[in-house]
Amino acid sequence: MAELRNATVHHIAEGKNRQKESKVLLLDPKQWLYVQSLYNLTPRERQIAELVCEGLRNESIASRLHIKPGTVKTHIRNIYRKVQVKSKIAMLLQFVSEARGFSNQSQQRPPIGI
Repeated sequence: MAELRNATVHHIAEGKNRQKESKVLLLDPKQWLYVQSLYNLTPRERQIAELVCEGLRNESIASRLHIKPGTVKTHIRNIYRKVQVKSKIAMLLQFVSEARGFSNQSQQRPPIGI
């Protein structure tokens, strides 16, 4: 038992006991497409909005997309203007609200042929 504890401590100390990064999926691809068209977001703005909604900070988004943090900030400012919000959480809540409305609409449509 002591050997197991020592092995675990050894692996943690070496950084081998890393947890996988979990990705939060708030909207599915169809919902993102709807939100993108609703607010006239560019493909890059949509990409950045998705990463913001996953919880990434501007620096992490910049690193992932190989752009400068200032560029991310500019895109986010443009998204805020289009969506008419003033914060990331307000943007996220607006997108989720719109996507739910879209999902409810598409589920209420009668089948073709009726």
